[in-house]
Amino acid sequence: MAMNIEDRDFHRLRVYVQENYGINLEKKRILVEGRLSNTVIQAGFDNFGDYLDDVFMDKSGEKIDTLITKLTTNYTYFMREEIHYNFLMKNALAEWSKKIRDYDLRIWSAGCSSGEEAYTIAMVINEFFWSSKMAWDTTVLATDISPKVLAAAKEGVYTHDQLNRLPKGWKEKYFADIGSGLWKVKPALAREVIFTRFNLMDSFKKFRRKFHIIFCRNVMIYFNEKTKIELAGKFHDILEQGGYLFVGLSETLSGLNSDLVQISPSIYRKV
Repeated sequence: MAMNIEDRDFHRLRVYVQENYGINLEKKRILVEGRLSNTVIQAGFDNFGDYLDDVFMDKSGEKIDTLITKLTTNYTYFMREEIHYNFLMKNALAEWSKKIRDYDLRIWSAGCSSGEEAYTIAMVINEFFWSSKMAWDTTVLATDISPKVLAAAKEGVYTHDQLNRLPKGWKEKYFADIGSGLWKVKPALAREVIFTRFNLMDSFKKFRRKFHIIFCRNVMIYFNEKTKIELAGKFHDILEQGGYLFVGLSETLSGLNSDLVQISPSIYRKV
């Protein structure tokens, strides 16, 4: 049974998470109670107030990381929203492979969760370039705010069922059977993805060069309108001219940034 959170505690949690992570909990009180009640009890507390005091005083940051991981869904799977990967293969990569002169293709998986999206992007890239792949730097940057899901992504171990959406032959080509129904990303694919922690609320100035393609799918559903507008602007600024931004099929940037032009459902371009 979920534990009730007092108005005062819900307010300070909502404000803290909004200001530091951009996550909008305004209408998510029941979700907060449902997802955090067991965590509160396991931490040795019988109320949200004492639990939040403990979390906010933790200098290591580990306890707030646990809280954020619990509040964000992290639901993903290989080849999710397959239409995007088809567009990536047939349109975006076909176009940029002809335009890029220094063979440095820059792709960012923002909000990568447990790695399925980033690894799928890397596999699509490999299938596209194939024999000419060695001439290119196509490393995918994959970021998330949760150390827990990033650790799982780096480990790269998935069940047979998790891989069953991959095109025929890809599982054996890119993953090694390690027994007990588990498959691990092969080193050649693992080297194609760099996982690192990054908060989308932070400055994008840390990126030295702009990206040709950005995936940020099913992430902005957690944000309010103001945060979405700010983030859409940051994505626009960090994209190369003609660069593509993919958002979730249930998301839209309509009214958020007129400089990103919709060219297909949930696919936008800097023009």
